[in-house]
Amino acid sequence: MRAVHAYKIYRPDIRGGIPHVVAALGGIEGIERLVLVARRFGLRRRFRDGADEVDAVSSLGTLFSTPLAPAYPFALARQARRADLVVHHAPFPLVDIGILLGLRPSTALVVHWHAEIVGKPLLAQLVAPLVRHTLERADRIVVSDRIIAERSSMLAPHVAKCVAVPYGCDVDYWRNLDAAGHEAVQRIKLRSPNLIVAVGRLVGYKGFDVLVRAMQFVDGEAVIIGEGPLLGSLKALAHELGLASKLTFAGGLPRNEVRTYLHAASAFAFPSVTDAEAFGIAQIEAMAAGLPVVNTALATAVPRIARHGREALTVAPGDPSALAAALRTLLENGEFARQLGSAGYQRARAEFDHGIFVERVAAIYRQEVKRRNAAVTALRAELRSP
Repeated sequence: MRAVHAYKIYRPDIRGGIPHVVAALGGIEGIERLVLVARRFGLRRRFRDGADEVDAVSSLGTLFSTPLAPAYPFALARQARRADLVVHHAPFPLVDIGILLGLRPSTALVVHWHAEIVGKPLLAQLVAPLVRHTLERADRIVVSDRIIAERSSMLAPHVAKCVAVPYGCDVDYWRNLDAAGHEAVQRIKLRSPNLIVAVGRLVGYKGFDVLVRAMQFVDGEAVIIGEGPLLGSLKALAHELGLASKLTFAGGLPRNEVRTYLHAASAFAFPSVTDAEAFGIAQIEAMAAGLPVVNTALATAVPRIARHGREALTVAPGDPSALAAALRTLLENGEFARQLGSAGYQRARAEFDHGIFVERVAAIYRQEVKRRNAAVTALRAELRSP
């Protein structure tokens, strides 16, 4: 089987989030894969990423977080002609244009509906007809949680084609440390015994400004791991509030260093403020490390992954006081925090392991290719019959 996975941008130009999911779905036995993406800025680049071929088409830059890559739809249409399966990691309107240019009747289409277009109403309105066409053509639509299909007006007409498959992570990796890792954890704990960790891109919907403000009311320190356009404004806010000594902006770190911080911390903060945060893979990595979570009551999968009073404390989004109170509860009640962390690990192991996620998705891919081939064969036989 030959598959094309289509998304807007990929590593090394960006890491985390959807690119992490795309990478995780590589190496499925029996599937030869091309990852078709755009550059953040620059000329086309083709390279190997493990067993995958990556084609990153030229881009003039970005607008509304979307690469300006006019050749992308044509590249997708060309690659799709040689594919048994096209996998659309939505949202990315240029993929929808490529699908509109035409897929062979025998090519299966699976849409991973990672998120709605949120906070860009003009863009959402402009691309809505393209998205509706894609969803009509799709053989299967994969969401990370059933609530996403239930609450989406775009998905409502196609809910019968939707299947919920939660994302996964390498639970064993995030759970275990080597000797050097244990030593690093002890050094961090001696320096910062009440440490809070947050991980994610420094963009508005992640709510890191809320965490900065919350730290005014927390007796502890916070490390925010990630890169993004809001780094300067977040640092300025911390300085303005007199919190520079309590906040560390660590930048993008290798995942072994992220793992060390998770094991050294007392709590994991996940303060996202809009429904652009559909799931939050960073949550399950923290859970795998045995860390209690403070997340927000978004109308997405976020509070359903780490659940209030079971693996997490869930607070209203955009409320620094509520976030601070939840963090204080975990810092001041070690036994309760350990109970949440232990439950989080058990849930990560049972529900969100990488192997479980990949097996479920691979089964969908094979099933839909088989189903479409059978339908096309039956149609051709019917057309040939007198």
